[in-house]
Amino acid sequence: MTELSSPIQTIVLILDLFGTMAFAVTGAFKAIEHKADIVGIIILATITGVAGGTIRDIVLGHFPPRSISDPNYVIITTVTGIAIFFLYPKMQKHWNLFLKFDAIGLGVFTAIGATLAYQLFGMNFLAMAMAGMVTAVGGGILRDMFVNEIPMVFVKELYASASFLGVVVFYILLLVNLPIELVTVGSILVTTIMRLVAMKYNWNLPKVR
Repeated sequence: MTELSSPIQTIVLILDLFGTMAFAVTGAFKAIEHKADIVGIIILATITGVAGGTIRDIVLGHFPPRSISDPNYVIITTVTGIAIFFLYPKMQKHWNLFLKFDAIGLGVFTAIGATLAYQLFGMNFLAMAMAGMVTAVGGGILRDMFVNEIPMVFVKELYASASFLGVVVFYILLLVNLPIELVTVGSILVTTIMRLVAMKYNWNLPKVR
């Protein structure tokens, strides 16, 4: 097991909460699109924000999951859902905001999942990839399924692939002995930028024709 210093654990927690907020925004947007009331908006914001991390913690054997033991996660998703409920009339023309928050959440959650796997299992790439990608895509998959849509991860531009690339970068930067802070930031930037560029230029993986 690789122990992370207290300052790094604090940074991980802050980033995890930020990623939770970013994904909660996407859940709230999606709920409003489908004519949900304020309770539905809060529920979908919460599911989107915490589901990936909850699944990750269960798989990694962290009980109870952080989303249950730490009330800050649900507080953040609830406040985010309420805020989007009131701000949506001014934001509805800015659909790109939804996509940008989704890309940021993807990057942050990929790095957080990989960091927690590194803390528990050391230089185990498979554990990093599983934890990073589950954290990054789990909430989005459930968000889309709850509104009866095909999950974005299956049909849109590079999504899970961007998360996997972020894990690869995370692993490589660890191999060259960079500080964990730089490793985490590098992974977030690569994943987020790859997702944004893929959206801009409509990059997709091959599909059956």
